Amino acid sequence: MTKLNTLKFGLAGGITTALCVALITIAGIFNYCPECTSLISGIYGSLGYSVSWLGVLLGAIYGFIDMFIGTFVFAWIYNKLL
Repeated sequence: MTKLNTLKFGLAGGITTALCVALITIAGIFNYCPECTSLISGIYGSLGYSVSWLGVLLGAIYGFIDMFIGTFVFAWIYNKLL
């Protein structure tokens, strides 16, 4: 079995999530998908996130950090279980 590269796996997850959060926030600025932006606000709202242009940047940063750690740990555990 092939092991996962934990760093690359983490980066892929982080970048994908950062782009998704940024795009959802931009959609929220133009009043699309209020349910999605409400969910993101519930997660990152206490850290300064809002549906604004600054929120696009903050949400992308927070999303990247969260998912980088999550996918990095996932790949690390996967490799340990091989």
